[in-house]
Amino acid sequence: MASKMYDLVIKNGRVIDPALGFGREAAVFIKDGKIARVEKASAAVSRTIDKLDDDRVIDATGHLVVPGLIDVHVHLREPGREDAETIETGCRAAAAGGFTAVCCMPNTTPRIDNQETVKFVQDRAYTADARVYVFGAITKDIAGTELAEIGDLVKMGAVAITDDGHYVQSPEIMRRALEYSKMFNIPVAQHAEDGLLSADGVMNESFQSSRLGLTGRPAAAEEIAVLRDIALCRMTGARLHIQHVSAKGTVRAIREAKKEGLPVTCEATPHHFVLTDDEIGKEFNTNLRVNPPIRTAADRDAVIKGLVDGTIDCIASDHAPHSDEEKDCEFDLAPAGMIGLETTVGLVKTHLIDRGYLDWGDAIRKMTINPASVFGLEGGTLAEGKIADITIIDPDKRWTVKAGEFRSRSKNSPFIGRRLKGRVVKTILGGRVVFDRGVRRKKGQ
Repeated sequence: MASKMYDLVIKNGRVIDPALGFGREAAVFIKDGKIARVEKASAAVSRTIDKLDDDRVIDATGHLVVPGLIDVHVHLREPGREDAETIETGCRAAAAGGFTAVCCMPNTTPRIDNQETVKFVQDRAYTADARVYVFGAITKDIAGTELAEIGDLVKMGAVAITDDGHYVQSPEIMRRALEYSKMFNIPVAQHAEDGLLSADGVMNESFQSSRLGLTGRPAAAEEIAVLRDIALCRMTGARLHIQHVSAKGTVRAIREAKKEGLPVTCEATPHHFVLTDDEIGKEFNTNLRVNPPIRTAADRDAVIKGLVDGTIDCIASDHAPHSDEEKDCEFDLAPAGMIGLETTVGLVKTHLIDRGYLDWGDAIRKMTINPASVFGLEGGTLAEGKIADITIIDPDKRWTVKAGEFRSRSKNSPFIGRRLKGRVVKTILGGRVVFDRGVRRKKGQ
């Protein structure tokens, strides 16, 4: 009877679900792609599991069992740049990184600014190894001059709008975008970097940019953009999400907006809480070129502080694939972006958890229930009846980042060769194992 009751059971793992305030050794029971129940370890639970067929039991001894991770900032490049990434390969990389859901950005070719392109992505993602949620464009062709058909995008399933990669320079257009988004109860996600100030800069404007003779992008470009949009958020009452926060002044402005009670949320990337612009002068690694740029130690520390005190809601990779040919050039000619889906968990463990900034509960919250809540996504919790999207992590696994192990089609990571601690070993999507690094599944092993 028990073998028919459950399709899969994960036993002996430390289950962490910040949404439920749960963190203890427990078993997770899955039936028909949903969470049937989560039970703390006991003799009765063990007897139930012992009745199950071996191939329906995953032994997660020594591992963490958490809700499937959610990355709200990913570039899948399809349509248009399938040489760098496809929806299939991007989702394969997501699964390897423990992400069961990703939000794809609309700056593809053509842009995701109409129902047809939203449906194209949804159709291509149907059999992929992760759920793909679509962010539609704020403006047509991401040109910043005319609003996209926001209602049509939402009707087709877009969960937010953004012109990511481009700042909506016109305050009037941004105001209208916020007003329309409020009608549909979706956030406007803003790449906050004033284009008139950042101009042709290729790295953070600082002592390092002067020393290296490279044109800078000042932190003020981000800070001014955020302050303007917070004012528009206050004016409209619409939900505003600031993408990839990188500057000290930005964190301070968002903190004050939250104290005021404004509906402002934000995200930070691993490269902005790990790296500084000092790294660029060491080797001119073009994989360090990103927008917004990697900034000073003071900015990095402010981002970390924002993660610690809750100012920053989400951790997102800003996974931005580029081909080797694109990145194999002078630093100032290289396109901006680095991949990140497969290194995020290791960087969070090594640079935030092991250094005492966050505990696992804090970190998992910023990669599960928080992003799910901000964008109204499925998952983010192991509550009974919810989708069985689950990530299993070995918190003590030490590993070296190797280009040859990436599932992504592109390899443009500045972290290649780094030693990290903490790695995903298994990813489960709707009760189905979509990635397995070798967790023992047989009872008694």
